Amino acid sequence: MSAIEETKSAPPSTATKPEVAAKRRDAPVPFLNRVLNLLSSVRFGIILLVLLVIASMIGMLIVQQNVEGFDKYFAELTPSQKLLYGSLGFFDIYHTWYFNVLLLVLSLNIVLASIDRFPKAWTFISRKKLDASRHWLVGQEQHAEFNLKGASQQEVAERISASARSLGMKTKITEKGGRTFVFAERGAWNRLGAYAVHVALLTIFTGGFLTAQFGHDGQMALAPGVSSSEMTRLDFNLDKVARVPVQLPFTITCTDIEQKLIRKDGSIMANNTIDWLTRIRIKDETGEHDALVHLNEPYDYRGYRLFQASFISVGRARNVTLRLTPENGGQPQDVTIKRDGSATLADGTRIDFEDFMPDFAIGQGGRPDTKSGDYNNPAAVLKVTTPQGETKRAYAFAMQLPAGAPVGAAVAGYKFHLNDYEKVPDAHVLAIQRDPGKAPFYFGGLLLILTLGAVFFFSHQRIWALVEDGKKGGFDVALGGNTNRNKLGFEDRFRKLVTAMTGHTSEAQ
Repeated sequence: MSAIEETKSAPPSTATKPEVAAKRRDAPVPFLNRVLNLLSSVRFGIILLVLLVIASMIGMLIVQQNVEGFDKYFAELTPSQKLLYGSLGFFDIYHTWYFNVLLLVLSLNIVLASIDRFPKAWTFISRKKLDASRHWLVGQEQHAEFNLKGASQQEVAERISASARSLGMKTKITEKGGRTFVFAERGAWNRLGAYAVHVALLTIFTGGFLTAQFGHDGQMALAPGVSSSEMTRLDFNLDKVARVPVQLPFTITCTDIEQKLIRKDGSIMANNTIDWLTRIRIKDETGEHDALVHLNEPYDYRGYRLFQASFISVGRARNVTLRLTPENGGQPQDVTIKRDGSATLADGTRIDFEDFMPDFAIGQGGRPDTKSGDYNNPAAVLKVTTPQGETKRAYAFAMQLPAGAPVGAAVAGYKFHLNDYEKVPDAHVLAIQRDPGKAPFYFGGLLLILTLGAVFFFSHQRIWALVEDGKKGGFDVALGGNTNRNKLGFEDRFRKLVTAMTGHTSEAQ
């Protein structure tokens, strides 16, 4: 005998339906079902959200170890605070295991709650309630009853439908049991608005997770001619900081740095600066790409963002203008040489711009040095090559040297004077940031704003009209409706519909 035949031939159970239902209620719920019910619970989701907010507030109130000034904050804490905060991970809370677990479980709760409740919300769109009894209609918060004249139920229904459409509602007319029904609604999509909010939240969480796990940032100091394929990341461990090199998928070569000053004769500090400009050349397997990075114009390349972070404030010169006076008499000539550049005179003498000292001094071993980074005694260090190939060192000072000073003596037949120079720092420091979660985070944030606005400023409004033959002639109409939110707006629309049909609102209840 087959299984189907056995089932059919089995004697009917002697237990009544209420008894069976009671047994089902008393039956133990499987463990997996209980876990899923907990994970999909709205109440559980709210608890998780509150915990996540509390953890985020801790991260705001307690200075995180990767924030500038943490060393001073940490030094001011008591030993017990250091021990407690450190053991709980409060100094780097956004990378702790429990913060990530909260994000993961909250995301899972949102997904399961959406799956659990979506079918019910979808029925408002896929299986619309097109008819309703008179008793149900008059039980709605907004309802009215009146009698209308007309040639037929269909004609009255068409009039009601036209009035509803004039109020921005979609309508459908159906017939059932000798009665005619008009169904009108607007904003049905609002029933799904909560799920769009869920998608936005999950997108934001995904962006935050990608940034925390796979994003990194660092810095790179660049001066003209310097190339590097590594940036330096600060690795924090409470009050200890280590510099860790991070390999980049491309090489950056600095071709020029420039600083626009408010006052040309002022310092190169930030309070006298309009802009810092760093010209770079990026080289990878695709070729070479020239780029300009300055104050409010970062440069994006292959998921990395390069922007100005700081500078090394030792004064240098982007270019120098030298006044060369022939030793044996003759007209002086001015020559401008770029940083690390050179110039060749008409007689074949070559001048290389080797270095610039903002505050010239003779250091140990008789080597030229600078006492400070300020432009107190600026001087250019030059390498002069005669037409015969002989190489000599020359110094060009901005100040007038006394007659007979050794450093002011003629070199290769010329006396050198630093006539002018363009101030720049020793190097610019670029911040390099890779943030794979930035795009999802911004998209999720925008989506969240739009969906919250749509959910709370719009509503799903529904109105039903039952048209049947009147006992005293004409046609009796029972009108009722409801909305999921914005009840005042719906009440106004309902009264306008009643007014359009009857000419007054006294019968609307």
